[in-house]
Amino acid sequence: MALEWVVLGYTAGAEAIMLLLLTVPGLDGLRKGLIAVTRNLLKPFMSVVPFSLFLLMDIYWKYETRPTCDADSCTPSESLRHQKSIMKSQRNALLIAAALILYWLLYSVTHLVVKIEQLNQRVERLKNRD
Repeated sequence: MALEWVVLGYTAGAEAIMLLLLTVPGLDGLRKGLIAVTRNLLKPFMSVVPFSLFLLMDIYWKYETRPTCDADSCTPSESLRHQKSIMKSQRNALLIAAALILYWLLYSVTHLVVKIEQLNQRVERLKNRD
């Protein structure tokens, strides 16, 4: 299952980089190319949503089927393994949340940037007409 988390981590990283490049001021020359690339990647990145839901169900299943470890019934090594498992589940849930939020932000920012570009073109046409 480690490969799934690596893929999700790289996807979230790519989303964060694209979001950063779209929102950084001063990159007007690159912005048109960046918008085109981002708009083309939004559809493949949509697969993050069902993939994240699958991984979230996996975390839930592991949580439900995990043996309970009370203070008296566990050895120290079992208790440590139980705590590590909980920490990994929490970390993975945060990664899922980050990937989904970054996808939503990337979609919203891309939509807003395209809308701003269209409005700027309209203003230019109105200025040229007068």
